[in-house]
Amino acid sequence: MSVQTLIVPPAEADTRLDRWLKRRFPALTQGALQKMLRTGQIRVDGKRAEANTRLAAGAELRVPPMPTEQAPKAEPKAIPEAHAEEIRSRVLFRDQSVIVIDKPPGLAVQGGSGITKHLDGLLDALAYDGERPRLVHRLDRDTSGVLVLARSAPAAAHLAKAFRGRDMEKTYWAIVVGEPEHRSGRISMLLARENGPRGERTVPAAPGGEGARSVTDYTTLDVAKRRAAFLEMHPHTGRTHQLRVHCAEGLRCPILGDGKYGGEAAHLEGLSGSLHLHARSLRLPHPEGGTLEVSAAPPPHFETTMRFFGFDNPAPRPPKRSK
Repeated sequence: MSVQTLIVPPAEADTRLDRWLKRRFPALTQGALQKMLRTGQIRVDGKRAEANTRLAAGAELRVPPMPTEQAPKAEPKAIPEAHAEEIRSRVLFRDQSVIVIDKPPGLAVQGGSGITKHLDGLLDALAYDGERPRLVHRLDRDTSGVLVLARSAPAAAHLAKAFRGRDMEKTYWAIVVGEPEHRSGRISMLLARENGPRGERTVPAAPGGEGARSVTDYTTLDVAKRRAAFLEMHPHTGRTHQLRVHCAEGLRCPILGDGKYGGEAAHLEGLSGSLHLHARSLRLPHPEGGTLEVSAAPPPHFETTMRFFGFDNPAPRPPKRSK
């Protein structure tokens, strides 16, 4: 089979690129798809794209030869009881439509090269009534905090639409090295993906180049003699590694522990080298109506650093659903 060009019909507009391709090529694995996207073999209207790119009606997809025979599905692996108990203990809120967990740092949301333990592989442990919950958004592997799961297909569709439309309020906490020039403000820049010595990274788009718009509001909650600052951040877009790039490049204050984007400047002697980025809270439209608000306490390494600098650490509020 040779390279082919496919046209997106109007009825399939606004579908994610990865889902659109997997419907047509059931034998296509996630790993193979990511490699094709990373190397530019798959293009949308002549441009590189990401798995979550939304397709417009009439879009032209350049597609390389695809696998035609689907490999036999492996039997699902049993979840070790210790892992199942651990993920259940991190449930912050649960009702008939939604499960909200406090994701620990270091737990990947989905599998990949070298990743043997991930949230997607633990979801059966959260199938309280037999139906496996669904992922509707993601956090970086090393980012901790509030993560939402849908308990049914209708709930997943509702929540996915809310995330796409930014119809929710996301609050993150970060401890950064240095002190921002301004106590509060808005960071807005075009972001692009590139390959480099430290792997694939998100970078500010070159002047005049193409990129995805990204916007974050921030407020400095506290500072420690200009050595470090405690920030509250509200992203209005959801680009890969957006907050990490906005801190390192927009504020010139890398997130503590973020060597990928801050290099050696992202580390302080005597403090944890783990990433200090925490999804503190979410306020989102509930699938059954009303609004759900959930918050999570930061993980131990983050709290230790807060105590070291004397930063205030208010307790998370109990989950609240307003009708």
